[in-house]
Amino acid sequence: MSKRLRIFLYLYLISVNLAGQVIDVPFRQATSVKYTLSEDLKNAELKKVVVDYNDIVYVLTSEGLYRDYYEREISKDLFYRLLSDKIPVDITLQERTGYLYYLYKDEFLTNAHAGTVYAYFPEGSFDKILVNERDIILLMGEKKAALYKRTEKISDLKLPRGTYVSAYVIHGNFYYLTTNSIYRLEDGKWNMIHSGDELTALTFKFNEIIVGTGNGFYTIDIFNGKRISDLNERLPCPEITDLLQVGSELWVASKEGAFLREPDRYRYFYGKRWFDRNHIIDMARDNKGDVYFLTGSGLSKVKYINQTLAEKTKKIQDDIRKYHMRFGWVNEIRYESPGDLKSAVSVDNDNDGLWTSLYLTSQAFRYATTGEEIARRYVWESFESYERLLTVNPLKGFPSRTFERRGIIFNHDAWRPSNEDEWDWKGTTSTDEYIAYLFIASVMDRFVVQTPDERKRVAHFIDAIMTHIVENDFYFVDYDGKPTLWGRWNPEYVNWYPRYVSDRKLNSAHLIAGMQLAYDLTGKENYKTMAFDMMEEHGYLENIMIPMAEMRKTLDYVHEGHIMGDVWNHSDDEMSFITYWVLYHHAFNDDLKQKYVGVIRDHWEIEKPERNALWNMLAYGTSGDIDLESTLWHLREFCVDLDRYSTKNSHRKDLEFLPENFRGQTTEKLLYPGEREMHRHNANPFALDMGGGQRSRLAGDEYLLPYWMARYFKVIE
Repeated sequence: MSKRLRIFLYLYLISVNLAGQVIDVPFRQATSVKYTLSEDLKNAELKKVVVDYNDIVYVLTSEGLYRDYYEREISKDLFYRLLSDKIPVDITLQERTGYLYYLYKDEFLTNAHAGTVYAYFPEGSFDKILVNERDIILLMGEKKAALYKRTEKISDLKLPRGTYVSAYVIHGNFYYLTTNSIYRLEDGKWNMIHSGDELTALTFKFNEIIVGTGNGFYTIDIFNGKRISDLNERLPCPEITDLLQVGSELWVASKEGAFLREPDRYRYFYGKRWFDRNHIIDMARDNKGDVYFLTGSGLSKVKYINQTLAEKTKKIQDDIRKYHMRFGWVNEIRYESPGDLKSAVSVDNDNDGLWTSLYLTSQAFRYATTGEEIARRYVWESFESYERLLTVNPLKGFPSRTFERRGIIFNHDAWRPSNEDEWDWKGTTSTDEYIAYLFIASVMDRFVVQTPDERKRVAHFIDAIMTHIVENDFYFVDYDGKPTLWGRWNPEYVNWYPRYVSDRKLNSAHLIAGMQLAYDLTGKENYKTMAFDMMEEHGYLENIMIPMAEMRKTLDYVHEGHIMGDVWNHSDDEMSFITYWVLYHHAFNDDLKQKYVGVIRDHWEIEKPERNALWNMLAYGTSGDIDLESTLWHLREFCVDLDRYSTKNSHRKDLEFLPENFRGQTTEKLLYPGEREMHRHNANPFALDMGGGQRSRLAGDEYLLPYWMARYFKVIE
């Protein structure tokens, strides 16, 4: 068991109290640092990276020696003035001490030992240098090598036969790697200790040597060179370019990113989230355990930060207020230049109401948990935007999808001018928006409203929307007098679908939840009467209780050109679990509430492989079900960097791929969030390849709601 795993298990065990609650202790999370290269490196060759004992990062380039400044920038090392214009052919760190040694075309030197260690040799003799803990210096060229003891030459050496790959020093011993052999320098001679095929890299762990190849890695005994383990080919990418042992952790660099070996899987680092290119040519580590990755054109670092969930939450909340608020809506932002926050713009989204509902309700749960008035203020600020959806258009009780200042949206049939000067509104409102309205009203009524006038505002909002639906034969009717594409709850539409198409189950739940909520908030009997009529005369209760196991793929039902049931729609999962909150908490009686518990539990069971903290918390707040480990895993692993990068995983050799299936689960185990594109709860978390291109950034409301629900329900203390 690795040291990291032991620490994680220890922290996890001490963080879970006897009641099954999690104490919010600090945890370790990988983040990415991408270094900016100075302009004079634009066309340079990057060759090697080392980190000395003071954690100074040095990069050897064709233009000379460069180093890091401010943990963000790589620029020319000017510190030693007489060395700054010289171009080393190699650099290395002395074993154990971490002193930096320079190799030039006609000398080697170090600035340690008061600058007393240096020696000259015929120009062009050597191009590689290693230094062991006993101050023995190995110089190597194309055809010969030499040993020095500090400044004194000890002997000349012949080099082993074969195509040179790299050289290493460990425990005072020098190792020489070719494409088919491993040699150790013993008594002035290179003794072959192991032979193999396509050898590419070595690293050392106690009495073992881990051998990288063009098709995986294996382990040999450091003393006799005999194999200890078989070739491991089940790797994210088996074409290994470098290996690095960091304590008990094995890092592997490849032509397709890098990966960290964990007890039962590999944590994969790939794409622009982590590197400028995926072909890693060199790795190094610092004293904190952070790992540096050099490509042919850039330097990145996997930096570990220690934080609690509360600290992580504060950062996400602060960033939302700074960068993601638009008229009270919470938006992802779009970059004009990939990843450049200065170029970011906020744009409207068809689901402004849905995404903002996650943020608004997160702040409602925050207020219920902490009593912070600022959270309550944020709730009401966003609620004003919801209220305006009803007034920015001329239709009675019809909520616009969203609104925007006039002059931004052009040539789009769904957008229409408002009666308000300088504003446009968007129609085609869907069930995604509708269930958001129910959710925010339910949560606000429960946790935020404090006066009769505040409760009346929330009730009026829902009453207006539900009245529109009732008066329009259970449809959202748009400006053209026709039902919107997805705003349909009429029995003729709902029951047109067979039991195995989810819209029948979901839309039934939507309507009943809305009727229950409207009755609770307004006391109007007609909502209760109509709800029971729908459940008893039109089968809506029976529809709600259809088991999730019955859902399946079908091409037989096409709604206005859309094939229903071709693949599983993960938006339905999101809408379902949000609906369950309203359905359960506003049930007309205990008998219905218990039936809803069965419905929620049935759905939660099939969603467990997705390890979604929001599904877990919405289930816990209704049916009482929770996967505590997955909830904590999701919140802790949720990415700190919310940019939407392109990702690729379909090429990986380490994954257990599943046969094609209706739900789109591609692998047996869910990948870490850092290996996937950032996405909302309505996307398939098992998608392997995504193409975000770092053109946008999510706000983080996807994280905030389950976190504050977990705090409110005392799952996390």
